[in-house]
Amino acid sequence: MIKQRYTMQRGIIVNVVLMVLILMFAVISMNAGKMNLSPLEVLNVLLGNGTDKQNLIVFDFRLPRIVLSILVGLGMGAAGVVMQSLLRNDMASPGTLGISSGSGLFVLFFVVFIASTGKSSFIALPLLAFVGGLLAAGLIFLLSYRRGRDISPIGLILTGVALGSGYGALTTFLTLKLDDSQMNFMLHWLAGSLWGDNWSYISVLAPWVLILIGYIFYKSRMLNTLHLGNQLAEGLGLSVKRQFLGLSIAAVALSSGSVAGGGSFFFVGLIAPHMARKLVGPDHKLLVPAASLAGGLVVVLADTITRTVSLVGDVPTGIVITVISVPYFLYLLAKAK
Repeated sequence: MIKQRYTMQRGIIVNVVLMVLILMFAVISMNAGKMNLSPLEVLNVLLGNGTDKQNLIVFDFRLPRIVLSILVGLGMGAAGVVMQSLLRNDMASPGTLGISSGSGLFVLFFVVFIASTGKSSFIALPLLAFVGGLLAAGLIFLLSYRRGRDISPIGLILTGVALGSGYGALTTFLTLKLDDSQMNFMLHWLAGSLWGDNWSYISVLAPWVLILIGYIFYKSRMLNTLHLGNQLAEGLGLSVKRQFLGLSIAAVALSSGSVAGGGSFFFVGLIAPHMARKLVGPDHKLLVPAASLAGGLVVVLADTITRTVSLVGDVPTGIVITVISVPYFLYLLAKAK
């Protein structure tokens, strides 16, 4: 009991620290960039006492991007921890399973064929990305299914990698139909550019992400049971197929919505759960919020670096995340061997 209480206390402290770090880097990010503002000027803007220029910089340029980066990180972190837990595989993520590639393909459909304007486009884009991710996930499970056998996690990942290559080929083919501006958009999207830093997009993405993370947190006890194995979960009276389906759809929806607004950030969905697991342990009541917050912290930190450090050209945030994550990813692979 004492050990369990200590673990719970440690987990709560870790989650609080992660939230404080996110807020700290958000404040730093609001002060960073080509048009520098002092912390006092930012505070005046937030209190409603800023000048028109300061209000424009904070509310139209920086704050939407910061909020978007946090939402994308939260969504990818939560989606990653659900996929790793359901499949009981540390290498599972929206990227390695090909779900991000499927969502990206439908984002490209939106760019090439719909090209709509106004509020309808803000809703259509995440919905199309969700449909693409759901179809990708359905194909993966369908091709991996063997009657009378449990689905192999390794088989799922191999199938996802193969399908992801196919989606990549289709994406390359469709890019031949793009004009210069569309091509520029897709290249930045593929690199992870946090392009949807507009309050209209954020107003759609925020409830999408927060409600789904709330649902996953509500199901954290189910995730603990499912992580023990399907047979043991069924023996404990859990409806494995129904819970597995509901949590899988929630994870796909989270990763697809994040992909739609922020681009390809699949490394966040892979790395954030590992970071959180080392900090708070395997209990999903602590792991789900910790993985979400770790994802948000990684994206905010990377975006702050891109706007603070003087780099050649406008470097997408996803590239910085990849540079940061690759050494840790190689460490995980070496440890797995």
